[in-house]
Amino acid sequence: MKALVLGYGISGKAAEKTLKEKGYEVDVAEGYDLVVSSPAIVVKSELQLGVEKLKSRGVKLLAVTGSKGKSSVVKLVAEALNLSGRKAVACGNYGLAVCDVEDCEWAVVEVSSFQLETTSLAPGTFEAATVLNYQEDHLDRHGSVELYHTLKRRLLKMAKIAVETCDEANDAPLLEGSYFDNPILRSNGCRAIALLRTAGLKDSEIREAFLKFEPLAHRMNEIGVFRGVKCIDDSKATSLAAMAAAIEMVKGPVRLIAGGRAKGDNPKIVKELLTKRVKKVYLIGECSNAFFEAWSKDVDCEICGTLDKAVKSAFKDAESGENLLLSPGTASYDQFKNYSERGEKFAFWVKQEGK
Repeated sequence: MKALVLGYGISGKAAEKTLKEKGYEVDVAEGYDLVVSSPAIVVKSELQLGVEKLKSRGVKLLAVTGSKGKSSVVKLVAEALNLSGRKAVACGNYGLAVCDVEDCEWAVVEVSSFQLETTSLAPGTFEAATVLNYQEDHLDRHGSVELYHTLKRRLLKMAKIAVETCDEANDAPLLEGSYFDNPILRSNGCRAIALLRTAGLKDSEIREAFLKFEPLAHRMNEIGVFRGVKCIDDSKATSLAAMAAAIEMVKGPVRLIAGGRAKGDNPKIVKELLTKRVKKVYLIGECSNAFFEAWSKDVDCEICGTLDKAVKSAFKDAESGENLLLSPGTASYDQFKNYSERGEKFAFWVKQEGK
């Protein structure tokens, strides 16, 4: 049997290894922007290949998708399972590639819309699955909000239990004092509670996990206060919906650094919020001109081009008690390797300017 693996990143390497274990002769191809397949060829995602392997070994699976907050929920759920004595691994779009997961009782899988394009699993494959939220994202890939949301909903059909709603009123006490204890993240936290209950955890075990949870990097991380200005790294906000959520979470006046490689969402969807909450926007990256055109009539905007210049300009303008927020609302690939490098550079330049 022969198999072709497209791409040789984390998922591609994991898929190659698993296919060889199954007896396939594997070729790897890189550098293609588009692949056209014959209907006679079976196309399968690394996610599906890995899930099928884990199911055959008796591993139980939980799945999480959504537009914002997937990785944090997957991390929380996996940590809660481990704290309760159930051996769990976070995997998929966060953590290990699914094909690389080995010895565990539970696998908590983050699933992206990209993966769902080429994944077809039987109903009941996952013990439970949830879609955290439906926002506007990845339109450069999927073409329409409708298709993007349809792909997300496909995951629910693959689960024994579809967690589509949550009881915030009753479950909110379990979140108190945790990272999820705010109006923006509360519903994500409550969906995590629902998933954990399907796995048999008691509320006391769930509460312990929330209190011990430490957020991932580049997600509303406070770098510090410099010259009286609180600096916040939310580089992981790669959609305008995520940017809007970040602005809502900040208390006090906001000076926003935004821009990069746009993903097709309409910049006008955040204009009203910017008008209400943001003192000035400092624009960087490829979409600077487009964002300036969409916002500048209603919000003070400055095209800075690069992140270092944006930080410098923001510190020149900012007053003590204000917040400098990096929440780009875009992908990072025009100027950085990834959102992590973008966040790290922001922290470096903030500390340089804040001296």
